Amino acid sequence: MSFVGRDEELSILLDELELVRASGAGRFVWIRGRRRVGKSRLVQELCGRSRAPYAFYQAPRREQAVARASFVEAIAESTLPSAPSFEGVSFDLWPTALRAAAQGLDPANPAILVIDELPYLAERDPGFAADLQQAWDRVFEKAPLLLICVGSDVRMMETLVAARSSLHGRPTRELRVAPLSLAAVAEITGAPDATAAFERYLVLGGFPLLASSWRRRASFGKFLREALADDQTPFATTALRIMASEFEGALQAQRVIEAIGHGESAYSRIRMRSGVKGNTLSDALDVLIDKKGLVEKELPLAVPPGKKAAKYTVADPYLRFWLRFVGPYMDELSRGRSELVIERIERDWPAYCGRAVEPLVRASLERLLVDSALSERLGGARHVGGWWRRDHSIEVDLVGGDRSDPRSIGFIGSIKWRERSAFSAGDLRDLAAGRTHVPGAESAKLVAVSRSGFEDGLGADATFGPDQLLAAW
Repeated sequence: MSFVGRDEELSILLDELELVRASGAGRFVWIRGRRRVGKSRLVQELCGRSRAPYAFYQAPRREQAVARASFVEAIAESTLPSAPSFEGVSFDLWPTALRAAAQGLDPANPAILVIDELPYLAERDPGFAADLQQAWDRVFEKAPLLLICVGSDVRMMETLVAARSSLHGRPTRELRVAPLSLAAVAEITGAPDATAAFERYLVLGGFPLLASSWRRRASFGKFLREALADDQTPFATTALRIMASEFEGALQAQRVIEAIGHGESAYSRIRMRSGVKGNTLSDALDVLIDKKGLVEKELPLAVPPGKKAAKYTVADPYLRFWLRFVGPYMDELSRGRSELVIERIERDWPAYCGRAVEPLVRASLERLLVDSALSERLGGARHVGGWWRRDHSIEVDLVGGDRSDPRSIGFIGSIKWRERSAFSAGDLRDLAAGRTHVPGAESAKLVAVSRSGFEDGLGADATFGPDQLLAAW
């Protein structure tokens, strides 16, 4: 895979190495981000471009003795000055092994030590964070060393540097590697227009590996034929790897996210499809939302928060697409029947896209509302959500307001992501009728969002098409 989409993050890391070179003292970079967004590839790129001596240790999800043996092997095979002394040795304690790795460093040629998948170590060895803190305080901080710790378990990475934790205050730089933005994916894939940019993001999400696999002149159909040629393509296997890493021994949570990925968003519907009930379902949702960050919980804007009205969606667009169209049909890919999977996608894509695009439209509008003039024109709205009755009998796609005062609504809006027909006067009348249902929206402005344009003289207070929404990124 070519290195794509991470120039800004790479520049930050190169600057950190320059600070080590200039001061002769250590720097400690703490990198977190969702699985498969390119963190390890980013750090490897730094090691290659910097030409500095380095060791790259990817921690295994194994017991302490095996993890230390793997560390010894990584140092022995590295370009660190200490590498020869690690041949054929073993260490009973992490502090000893960590300090030994920093021996012989040259201030004129600073080194890099990478500890990837650090949460695996902390998970199996609760004392590892304290051991790393001791190594930093006693050796690494004073050495010409750039220490980089990387983790995909975002919640654990946050906890390990939180107040009262052993590593609190130690990292000199924290870096969050986010999924690629809509605009970045559009550029990497060579999207011919804004509509195609949205389409591609809803399939690829923000994963650099997947974005680079969409050949720049390939149509949607051609990409699908290449991406789903068999069950071993990166597009087919990336989600499998995410699921295997995130749900080791957590079968209930996996069943729940599969139900949400199929399209169930209400608690009762998730319970019925997954077969997970009661406290077990609540616990599984807590894992998916709070610990893994794979699912988002949304409450209606403009009403007092009520847990029973919550909606649940898969946070990442690629994983959502995979769970809906690919994961349940991996056996067809294995049998060489990819055409069945592709036919199903092409048949159901318009309806799927119309729903899947909603969170992306809300995020785009919220970015546009940073413009105070636009915010003022739309009733002072700063945040964008949706509204629905608990029984989902009435839903409003867009509600703009202020989360600190959920009954003060600046606008309501409708999204019509139809391929051919414009946003019509009838659509606007339906939207206006929604003002009677949304609390606090009696005088709200009306916003129309459409993929295919707007009827002349529509009369909406604001209209947004794909070009304007993409410009927000």
